[in-house]
Amino acid sequence: MITMDFETGEVILINKPLRWTSFDVVAKIRGALRVKKVGHAGTLDPLATGLLILCTGKKTKEIELYQGQEKEYTGTFRLGVTTESYDLERPVNATFPVEHISEAAIYDTTKQFTGKITQFPPPHSAVKIDGKRAYKMARKGQEVPVKEREVEVSAFEITAIHFPVVSFRIVCSKGTYIRSLAHDFGKALHSGACLESLVRTRIGNITLENAMELPAFIEQYGKPKTIEQTP
Repeated sequence: MITMDFETGEVILINKPLRWTSFDVVAKIRGALRVKKVGHAGTLDPLATGLLILCTGKKTKEIELYQGQEKEYTGTFRLGVTTESYDLERPVNATFPVEHISEAAIYDTTKQFTGKITQFPPPHSAVKIDGKRAYKMARKGQEVPVKEREVEVSAFEITAIHFPVVSFRIVCSKGTYIRSLAHDFGKALHSGACLESLVRTRIGNITLENAMELPAFIEQYGKPKTIEQTP
């Protein structure tokens, strides 16, 4: 087993489990390693899986470096439906006709979302508005005044179509919301769409293939809990 000094500082690559928040993973690793300084370099939504980079100790100073790098994702959109969260974390709130959508239109529409584009973060996101997380405001039924932002999508490839589900591969800049891209993609097709599944496959030159499953990491590197014995 490779010796790791997590207290001084290490970079950890984890395949985030489905339905875990990124903070859940940080908390689990912090507790298992019994180190104080642990942070992640780029949030993944609960319904997303894939590469999550975590830094411990002095390596936490490198978090912004990883956050700023190009990201690659694969996943699926579901056409004809929308949700408040733009993914399946919230129930479907509207349905739309899809009979008019051709495969050619799906492939052609990717061109509108390649290069520098503008998008609004989803109302159910971790974006801060006046110090409050947007998703907390949205869950209370409050209006969420998210601001438009410019991002860059350097590659948007349709990899399969099993109507109404569309599979994709996207390479994009920091700050790109794939959920928003799904939502806007549906609008561009004169219908609706939400993100059905998402996997982050790469950050910079670090790929998911190099990441460990969380249970395996805990088993290999976690410190056993000490049990105090009563005299």
